[in-house]
Amino acid sequence: MDNQTLLQFFHWYYNEADKLWIKAAKEAENLAEMGITGIWLPPAYKANSGASSVGYDPYDLYDLGEFDQKDTLATKYGTKEEYQNAIKILQENGLIVIADIVFNHKAGGDELEKVMVRSVNPEDREEFTSEPFEIEAWTKFNFKGRAGQYSQFIWDKDCFSGIDWAEDLKETGIYSIQNIYGEGWEEVPSKELGNYDYLMYNDIEFRNPAVREELKRWGEWYVNNCGMKGFRLDAVKHIATDFLIEWLDHMNETFQTQFFVVAENWNIDNVFELEQYLEITKGRMQLFDSLLHHNLFIAGAEKEQYDLSKIFEGTLVQLQPLYTVTFVDNHDSQPLQALESYVEFWFRPLAYALILLREDGIPCIFYPDLYGATYKDEDKEEEMVEVSLVPLAKLPEMIHIRKELSYGLQRDYLDFPNCIGWTRAGIAEKVNSGIAVIMSNGEEGFKAMEMGLENVGKTMIDAMGNRNEKITIDEKGWAEFFCNAESVSVWTIV
Repeated sequence: MDNQTLLQFFHWYYNEADKLWIKAAKEAENLAEMGITGIWLPPAYKANSGASSVGYDPYDLYDLGEFDQKDTLATKYGTKEEYQNAIKILQENGLIVIADIVFNHKAGGDELEKVMVRSVNPEDREEFTSEPFEIEAWTKFNFKGRAGQYSQFIWDKDCFSGIDWAEDLKETGIYSIQNIYGEGWEEVPSKELGNYDYLMYNDIEFRNPAVREELKRWGEWYVNNCGMKGFRLDAVKHIATDFLIEWLDHMNETFQTQFFVVAENWNIDNVFELEQYLEITKGRMQLFDSLLHHNLFIAGAEKEQYDLSKIFEGTLVQLQPLYTVTFVDNHDSQPLQALESYVEFWFRPLAYALILLREDGIPCIFYPDLYGATYKDEDKEEEMVEVSLVPLAKLPEMIHIRKELSYGLQRDYLDFPNCIGWTRAGIAEKVNSGIAVIMSNGEEGFKAMEMGLENVGKTMIDAMGNRNEKITIDEKGWAEFFCNAESVSVWTIV
């Protein structure tokens, strides 16, 4: 089986002439040939900010760009028919489609309700700062534009545990809703801020069994209508884990399959919290390695002061390689975002070599690194900084090398602060497979590395085009490999 490689097929500020669903369909064949095996598509349902929404302020999960709601029929990415067509074409080309699911919250309620709440301390959500009092809040969702098609479920105050806006008071805050399921927040993985159940908008109350059942029904409807084979779960550290386990088990049992699932549990401090989450969920999902992303970001910023031999220390891929999706950047870390931590451009080829050309983890490519991106943040008119992200010229080649050549026994040479490398010995099933990777974050580098006796006498060249010499594997299966300053070379057999 070929190595898996995912692509996040969007970024926060996607603004190209082609709607995203149309572009995805156009690119399917090219991406499959390159070596991409899975496509992560953004949230497809109607959101509170309508035609401009990236999708993380979900309003109606059943409206995939079909109904006139939030002042638009289509979503930012296109219509329901275009979405269904994109999934069909992508999967006909052998690409697994991974649908982004935002379960934590809903936004843009249709009607006000009188709701009993208590204010909480934003810095310690376990601390109430008021006695119970009544507010008017946008907690009723009746989806008039859809008029009960697909589902007649009405969301009301008993479907939510918290809210951040009191309409009658015209005040923001974090208000814990006093509903029939108890006072206070649910048990969630994150203990940040005391209890990080509440993130934004109308926080969904998973202690309500009617909510759980409705989301199961929706999951069945979604797959039956669109046919995706995987899910990306947003913000799982804010969501009751027992609900996600219940939902995933229901989906796998209903469809008699094993959906590919990757979850976002953003954490740059403590890998053991991620390991604990994997233990609780018992193999039902992979996790993104936000700790490795953070290491890559720091390495790019510190240049030769960073110790490359420790690049994998404290990361999820080091400890749980079978359950890890690695990435260089994503829509949360890109420039102008709240979690901006964009890996320096000079280091991006090295970072991609580190996730694409090793045996551990499933790498996920970020859209701008293949296609580029130029954008401004329209919500920050006083700044209006224009960002231009250029595609990495050799990234398609690296993805192709992963698909065709990056196999076999891996020998690591992560043994010097400014120059590290590794080799893959290759396998018989893949012609001319086997590679040697060497990189430096300082001066020009060189390293003696073993390719194995099976490769004696073979000639290798730098597929990145940074070095012109040819290297021959000696009679012991070794050779000396080179790379330029602040660069990576990927040596392949010719």
